[in-house]
Amino acid sequence: MISAQSSQLLPETEWRDRQRAHEARVASWADPHLARASRGEKHPVYDFLFSYYSFRASWLRQWHPGPDVLLGGDAAREFLRWPEYRETPDGVQVDSSTLTDKRRVSISWMRDLLAAMTTRAPAFACFGLHEWAMVYRQTPEEIRHNAYPLRFPPDELARIVESQPVRCTHFDAFRFFTAPARPLNKLQPERTSVTEHEQRGCLHANMDLYKWAFKLAPFTPSDLIADCFALARDIREMDMRASPYDLRALGFAPLMIETPEGRLDYERQQRAFATRGEPLRARLLSLCERLLAE
Repeated sequence: MISAQSSQLLPETEWRDRQRAHEARVASWADPHLARASRGEKHPVYDFLFSYYSFRASWLRQWHPGPDVLLGGDAAREFLRWPEYRETPDGVQVDSSTLTDKRRVSISWMRDLLAAMTTRAPAFACFGLHEWAMVYRQTPEEIRHNAYPLRFPPDELARIVESQPVRCTHFDAFRFFTAPARPLNKLQPERTSVTEHEQRGCLHANMDLYKWAFKLAPFTPSDLIADCFALARDIREMDMRASPYDLRALGFAPLMIETPEGRLDYERQQRAFATRGEPLRARLLSLCERLLAE
């Protein structure tokens, strides 16, 4: 169990303030999604953050202090509804001894992945062609977001894809490539080779920091989950702006990676996102190592 002596004791008034601040922060993301869902509306940019990433908006709202904090006051017992929490003479806190062997195996794999990405050189030459490869040579009925127009007719879109090297390293993007697009990719990543190919320049790898953060919940401090979500949301906006979809009706101006200027802009933003991801990845790696050591 995490030592109470090495943990910070928060009185109820203080942890309640942190809890309310977290709930207010994530409400700006979760509330619009829940409102759209209640109306049966879909959003091609933001729904991805709650559908592909299988962490409910209600779970995102929940505040957890992380392993360095003891929660004081009688109200702290409300956290005991999660099996990972234990009550001590000093307060309530998460207890790493509750981790099952199966979950430890998963955390060990995650640690190895994050460590490999830390040491592997980032790559910045994909220029967002993964979204184009997902509609390459498809019929209008097959296109995922077919409620929105494409910026080019099918033949021109195919010409753009074929005129540039396709260098996707991310398996969970590559697996959505159309069958004709897969042979165009320089790599053929598989589920079993994720640790070999994942690299920190990849937009989707940096979005996935949110996935690794919530998979460690409730041991992950909620501010870290929220920081990772904020990064994923910003990346998702840029990712879809660089896609072949015309989303100007939703307020997303296209990032025209079919032009030299657009590719330069894409790489500039990609590098900035990679820089933002570095401290988040380091915190997640440290949390994995701590949970496994304890």
